[in-house]
Amino acid sequence: METAAVFLPLVGAMIAGFFGRQIGDRASQIVTCLGVGSAAVLSIPLFFDVAVGGNERVITIMNWINSGTFETAWALRFDTLSAVMVMTVTCVSSLIHVYSIGYMSHDDSKPRFMAYLSLFTFAMLMLVTSDNLVQLFFGWEGVGVVSYLLIGFWFKKPTANAAAIKAFVVNRVGDFGFLLGIFGIYMVFDAVTFDTVFNAVDAHKDDTVTFFGIEGHALTLICLLLFVGAMGKSAQLLLHTWLPDAMEGPTPVSALIHAATMVTAGVFLVARMSPLFEYAPSALEVVTIVGASTAFFAATIGCVQTDIKRVIAYSTCSQLGYMFFACGVGAYPAAIFHLMTHAWFKALLFLGSGSVIHAMSDEQDMRKMGGIWKHIKVTYAMMWIGTLALVAVPPFAGYYSKDMILEAAYGAHTSVGQYAFIMGIGAALLTAFYSGRLLFMTFHGEPRADKETMDHVHESPLVMTLPLAGLAIGAIFAGMLGYDLFIGDGRVEFWRDALAVVGEDPIEAAHHVPTWVVWSPMVVTVLGLGLSFHMYMRRPEIPGRLAAQFPGVYQFLLNKWYFDELYDFLFVRPAFWIGNFLWKRGDEGTIDRFGPDGVSASIIAGARRLGAVQSGYLYHYAFAMIIGIALFVSWIVVGG
Repeated sequence: METAAVFLPLVGAMIAGFFGRQIGDRASQIVTCLGVGSAAVLSIPLFFDVAVGGNERVITIMNWINSGTFETAWALRFDTLSAVMVMTVTCVSSLIHVYSIGYMSHDDSKPRFMAYLSLFTFAMLMLVTSDNLVQLFFGWEGVGVVSYLLIGFWFKKPTANAAAIKAFVVNRVGDFGFLLGIFGIYMVFDAVTFDTVFNAVDAHKDDTVTFFGIEGHALTLICLLLFVGAMGKSAQLLLHTWLPDAMEGPTPVSALIHAATMVTAGVFLVARMSPLFEYAPSALEVVTIVGASTAFFAATIGCVQTDIKRVIAYSTCSQLGYMFFACGVGAYPAAIFHLMTHAWFKALLFLGSGSVIHAMSDEQDMRKMGGIWKHIKVTYAMMWIGTLALVAVPPFAGYYSKDMILEAAYGAHTSVGQYAFIMGIGAALLTAFYSGRLLFMTFHGEPRADKETMDHVHESPLVMTLPLAGLAIGAIFAGMLGYDLFIGDGRVEFWRDALAVVGEDPIEAAHHVPTWVVWSPMVVTVLGLGLSFHMYMRRPEIPGRLAAQFPGVYQFLLNKWYFDELYDFLFVRPAFWIGNFLWKRGDEGTIDRFGPDGVSASIIAGARRLGAVQSGYLYHYAFAMIIGIALFVSWIVVGG
């Protein structure tokens, strides 16, 4: 059962990928949906057996690498953390697969698309069930490669190609740090298998290493390097620039990348390596500060974006920030709980936005929408459910997980915890504002689309709306159903040794924070929704007036804090200049000029000069012979 739950998506991907042309579009869609759907069905009893029942196990498939003292196996690790991730990934992915049948109905490359989706799911399953860091890195790079293929799926669009390359390159920056972290773990622990490393943490907690001539705490350095990898994959501040551009891929890709797979890999990594992070408090402080800053930073940008998918993309970036600062204050169960609930409502929002785009004849600009809720009532209702879960209104899923993160940050009673709480409350206010703005601009007010577009507005087919309903069930009930197990009284027995906490339990502290802390998220949520209603429903002229009154602030946010321009100036342009210099001056001007091209040019020039001697006139040849005899005699005389 465990092996099937992981490998069935790979089987579907291989059949659709290699034999898609032979079996046809419909068969490719069916086989991939069956593969992922069967894995989802198997993951549910597996979750209850492993996580609830406590039957944790490691299934060895084969010995993978055996070189000297270095040994690692290809094994599937099933503990509570893996079981939660497998169930979340497969269930959400299966609904996205079904939705893709309708959304991609007019595409010419359906087998290729479905194969990529299933391969992406398999790579994520490899990552979350890994028993060692090498296998984890294999799944880590797998989702990176397939994300490149999916983001650039419509490869005839230059913007899609550029976005795919950008995602790939930015992730390589983080992956380099992750790789160094793995090397550091092997150097300190002489192992990469999780159980071996975790059991030896206490013995190596005070070890030091020398890195670039600087001696420092080994576990702190290792955890910082691992976190660099997590920052890249989970699009945290400084390595976040690839995430919004990933919207160039088809909407199901956006849902899969931003909800259940890839971007959550960084959070999973920090949670999985919690036994190391708990002995590196300085690294946890960095995680908290980066996560909290990302949560607020991304929320500010989401307030002014006009592309419906980009608003939700920055929302993802912000929510990932919440997960990271939860890990930073030691509330790993709350982080994974929010990861799980977020997967449901964020996939719902993305697929709901895809339904809107489908209804609006591929229009994504919210300024050209409005007044369409009566035409697509099912999509409208689904978007409201996803939004209420995102802004953490009870009893929707986000309320239970997001509020716990904020309470845990306050309950940590540390300076970085207080910073995270303040940033988190600010981000909650902005989240409610941009979420309400998205709904009111998209569905309400006067229609701003042209008459032809409005005449064709229609509800999506059943194959698209049924997955929305399935995700809506998760967005409503996942929080209340999982509360006790994940962060309630049953959490200790539920998580067991899957997550490590050294010292005071921040979840326990979160249950005893002041009342005003508990109510703060709800108050700012109501304020944010009320403000968006006032600005975009009652007084729709206010946003334009504010943008004109504060053009600097508006352009700063609209241009995403100018990170792309800054990186273009600091890295892209110098790289292009260096590359052009080495190409023109180094390769062509030096190597080719004095090497192959220079030698061949000299031979050609010499041959032409010798060829000129062959004039056909007898007196020319006689003259040459006389000159030759004179030189020969001169050489004899001088030499003699």
